[in-house]
Amino acid sequence: MGSNSWRLVVYGHEPGSWWALTDEIREATRVGEHMGEERTLKPEPMDRALHTAAVFASFCRAAGVDRVDAVATSAIRAAVNRDELLDAIRERTGLRVRVISGREEGWYGYLALANSTTLRDGFGIETGGGSVQLMRLEDRRLAASESLQLGSVTMSETFLPGEKAPAKAMRALRGHVAREMGELGWWEGGGRLTGIGGTIRNLATAAAKRLEFPDVDVQGFELTRTALGELIELLASKPASKRGAVPGIKPDRADVILGGALVLDACMDAGGFDVLEVSEAGLREGVFFESRLGDPPLVADVRRASVENLAHRYGSGGRHELHVAHLSLQLYDGLAEAGLHEPDGSDRELLEAACMLHDIGMTIDYDDHHRHSHYLILHAGLPGFTPRELVLIGLVARYHRKGDPDASELGDLALPGDAERLRLLCGVIRLAEQLERSRDQSVASVGVRPANGAVRLDPDASGDPTVAIWAARRNAGLLAEAIGRPVEVVG
Repeated sequence: MGSNSWRLVVYGHEPGSWWALTDEIREATRVGEHMGEERTLKPEPMDRALHTAAVFASFCRAAGVDRVDAVATSAIRAAVNRDELLDAIRERTGLRVRVISGREEGWYGYLALANSTTLRDGFGIETGGGSVQLMRLEDRRLAASESLQLGSVTMSETFLPGEKAPAKAMRALRGHVAREMGELGWWEGGGRLTGIGGTIRNLATAAAKRLEFPDVDVQGFELTRTALGELIELLASKPASKRGAVPGIKPDRADVILGGALVLDACMDAGGFDVLEVSEAGLREGVFFESRLGDPPLVADVRRASVENLAHRYGSGGRHELHVAHLSLQLYDGLAEAGLHEPDGSDRELLEAACMLHDIGMTIDYDDHHRHSHYLILHAGLPGFTPRELVLIGLVARYHRKGDPDASELGDLALPGDAERLRLLCGVIRLAEQLERSRDQSVASVGVRPANGAVRLDPDASGDPTVAIWAARRNAGLLAEAIGRPVEVVG
């Protein structure tokens, strides 16, 4: 129950296996509208909030949700008349709302960041409607946090209340944020910065739409201060009522998005940050993680956990997928040892992830399951991976059976050598898949050795390898093209 928007998020999970967001309702309740210095919730916003709570509670009853955790943040926390609203909500809906402190809000934001990114040492920021939560992480633990009343609604109502955004008012807003940030003492030195919250996601989406960006969410997107500055200039050039027309900006955030962008930019400036890494997770995920994970509520390896979670959701990640990964990594390492490519730890990890997920599309249908796997990977997402890495994993899964690998889907995310990288990884997984064609692990391992200008693969059979060798010989062409050598499969 935030100052700007309220969200009902429903999670399904199988303990020890997988979890997933299964439904969501968002309402721009704007409960903190016009609270002012007297910190009083006004009648109209309270009516909107009560109606929204009633809708959410009805949904939970109808859907049979067995656990409901209602959490209120900045605006309700600060309101002198909050009990009036909370009592009305409890009387009408039965919901008992937990009002969390600024420190608790920082804790849940930290859990969201720590379990959705690879941040180990660095900083985090959450931009809400009423407040901003600032965090510092050391060795994945929360070392410091602070809640400041610098939310997008609060700052917009204070400094940018009209249709226009005068330069003087924007400077005043920045100056106010700079003074607040200057009192912290630990928000400095640059380094890695990650961010959560609706304002940040909205700004990242708008920045992505100005690029040739794949059709994926903004998890892992890097929002530069240069791109943020261009957005601020664009938003400031338009009346508040027209800012929702900027691609990527939600219309119900139109009047407060510029204020939120200015706050974010000033916070980045105060800390010496040039880039913000975006997470799709938020406080709601933090609350869920606390109830689902142990003590501390942290997954051991975010990237591996996200791959395993997606695989388990679609009944994958079993003996076949694990064995394809085993053979693929043997091939990848063997080719590197033979001097046929330059090994890269990140590429190896992407290859393994694609192996674990290459068959999840069979949940839809066997025919074209490689295409279905590609779609599911891209649109389900993999927290901990960048958008570029996500697209590469999806493409390796897409071409694990057939087709000529095409890296153009990367668009502006592409790095030099990505086309060649994709061909190599696809060539490896395609051959490994054929060596496991009978899905019985009959080829226990595979050796790689150069021989007379070619590359010879020596399968070590633990069963009858007839199918595996037949299939591998028919599908060695892509790998041969990728390494520039003929590939011979020994029978």
